[in-house]
Amino acid sequence: MSDTVETLEPETPDTQGEATAPEDTDETTQAKLSKLRSEAHNLRERTKAAESRADELSRALWTARVTATGKVENPAEIAYNAEILDDLDAMNEAIDAAIAERPYIRSRKVIGDAGQGERGEVTGPQDFSGLFRR
Repeated sequence: MSDTVETLEPETPDTQGEATAPEDTDETTQAKLSKLRSEAHNLRERTKAAESRADELSRALWTARVTATGKVENPAEIAYNAEILDDLDAMNEAIDAAIAERPYIRSRKVIGDAGQGERGEVTGPQDFSGLFRR
């Protein structure tokens, strides 16, 4: 029985591990490397999507703020500038400068009678034949 014990000692897991360790390490390293590359790719894609979404929302905020000023007909006429997005005074200056450059982009306000709204008292129900009776 002592011989059996002696033969078991050289076949310890350390000895077996050394013989198979290089193959396992290469496979493990390749698997880990593949996993890390996959994670990095996924993170890059998520970052691109997040940056794209942030830019889209920033442009929507710009358009909403330009519209809120009421100074221009079409907010797309004012060039997007991310640097002045948070500074409302600078934004108003940029809008005023664009209007000074191109006055036709200014919003038009209706003044006087535009042919809408109530006109005096209605005497009775209106119908098509009533238009000819006057």
